Amino acid sequence: MTDHLPALQVVIPLLGAPLCVLLRNRTVAWLLFLTTAVAALVCASVLAWQVAGGEVIHYAMGGWEAPAGIEYVIDRANVPVLILVAAIGVAAAVYCRASVAAEIEPSKVPLFYACLCLNLTGLLGIAATGDAFNAFVFLEITSLSSYALVAMGRRRRALLSAFQYLIVGTIGATFVLIGIGLAYAVTGTLNMADLAQRLPDIYGNRALSAAVVFVFVGLAIKMALFPLHGWLPGAYAESPSAVSVFLSATNTKVAIYLLLRFAFGVFGAALVFGRMPMTDVGLVLACLGMLVASAVACFQSDFKYLLAWSSIAQVGYIAAGFSLATADGVTAAYLHVINHAVIKGALFAAAGIVVLRLGSARLSDMAGMGRTMPWTFAAIVLSGLGLVGVPPTAGFVSKWVLAEALIADGRWAVLAVLLVSSLLSLVYVGRVIEAGWFRRPAEPVAVARPPLSMTAATWALVIVSLVFGIAPEWPMSLAEGASSVLVGVAK
Repeated sequence: MTDHLPALQVVIPLLGAPLCVLLRNRTVAWLLFLTTAVAALVCASVLAWQVAGGEVIHYAMGGWEAPAGIEYVIDRANVPVLILVAAIGVAAAVYCRASVAAEIEPSKVPLFYACLCLNLTGLLGIAATGDAFNAFVFLEITSLSSYALVAMGRRRRALLSAFQYLIVGTIGATFVLIGIGLAYAVTGTLNMADLAQRLPDIYGNRALSAAVVFVFVGLAIKMALFPLHGWLPGAYAESPSAVSVFLSATNTKVAIYLLLRFAFGVFGAALVFGRMPMTDVGLVLACLGMLVASAVACFQSDFKYLLAWSSIAQVGYIAAGFSLATADGVTAAYLHVINHAVIKGALFAAAGIVVLRLGSARLSDMAGMGRTMPWTFAAIVLSGLGLVGVPPTAGFVSKWVLAEALIADGRWAVLAVLLVSSLLSLVYVGRVIEAGWFRRPAEPVAVARPPLSMTAATWALVIVSLVFGIAPEWPMSLAEGASSVLVGVAK
């Protein structure tokens, strides 16, 4: 049975999607999503244990060996992503129980969970596959289900945000497909390992250079790298609370992983960061994202929009790390992918509780919530300090590692931008704290205790973020293992 784990972690949630629709029962649909997420986490954990010593698992789908067939490849570069996606899926499933009942029409609930199962399938498939075109297919499964999930938001603006996400996301997917097609045209193969072996012989080929540009622009859209971030604020802020938790912690992170896999494991660092100016371009866009998005977040009046703009800035931190194309830089990028996913998932989970109990996420409506909703406010404060990078939070650890990587590479200007962006994050997190603790509501508001499932999922993520800050050995080892695989392949 364990021989089929690479396929099972994708197939199980894929089977869960049609079952949610066919059974048409809200409780059963929720149990199916929870079960598939737990099963995926078990599979990912066992696979992580199997490759911990540096082994690589190759699984040929349908018995067709690569490069002719589709191959799943499990190594230390993708197990952190598999564990992260599945773990966030479990947290989101626990959170969903009360959140969905309050925000989604009863008739749509089974379809909602079917879309979540498809989204989980796509994300796990992107991380596991070793075939370039198969990665695109899973990318589209993820995207299409995301559009539907965003459109189920409680306000009419959710439809506009979903449509904007659809248009921009389709452009990004088209770019990725063109890039993969050009790579296939010059090599005759779609297997990532086979591509990596054939491409060095044709590094001067213009079609190959165009392929790199198309893939990178397409994935930059998917990961919301500034200035290709236009879809993200509305998608995160207008979607249902459970969707915000899941998407903010996983979708852009998996797109970042896919970009790293193409850059280091397919095209090669010698081409992407050597012959082409991707290091300089990446660092410039990362700096702009850190500064502009953080500044815009400071002026937001809605908590969820504030968090969404913060996510764009955090993507800038990650892009600054991998753009260095060094082992330390890629380690910092991977570590921040993990830590930011947990922190931002906790913050959006807390925001969902605020929306459920106060009916709004506007900062003006959050006045005095530190006294009326102390546990939710405490979760926001602790997670917010992680965004700023205050010790002993997980955000401090990954920012520290990134700063060390920038210093080692002599990128003092980027380091200065990182510090300024962190100060700006202190400003926008401080605005939330000021509203929740130092302001008084215009009139007394009786707030009911939030559902236990939502509180438990939120605090589970908060506690994990604190543990990763106090004892960062495990996430650090995952990041270093992933970096060693990718940078080693690049060499």
